[in-house]
Amino acid sequence: MTAVPPSQSPYSSSAAGPRLNTLAIVALVLGIVIPPGGIICGHIALNQIKRTGEAGRGLALAGTIIGYVFTVLWVLGIVLFALLVGLAASNGTLYQQ
Repeated sequence: MTAVPPSQSPYSSSAAGPRLNTLAIVALVLGIVIPPGGIICGHIALNQIKRTGEAGRGLALAGTIIGYVFTVLWVLGIVLFALLVGLAASNGTLYQQ
């Protein structure tokens, strides 16, 4: 019977998968927190992944998609808020004494 060296576990595999692209994780986080940052980082990460073969394409894609969706929701919210303020101001309901 052969002894296993102390630095290696008999149950571990030495074949590791491709390295995870760090920018893909950043894209996912920024897609939720700062959506335009998620869009930018997501596109950069997708290009890096295509070029280097790293893992994380799904994370980068999710960050990009979430970034676009949240950006559209923010823009719609701002437009809706501006319309409501304009409507209230035109009816004279703001600051009425």
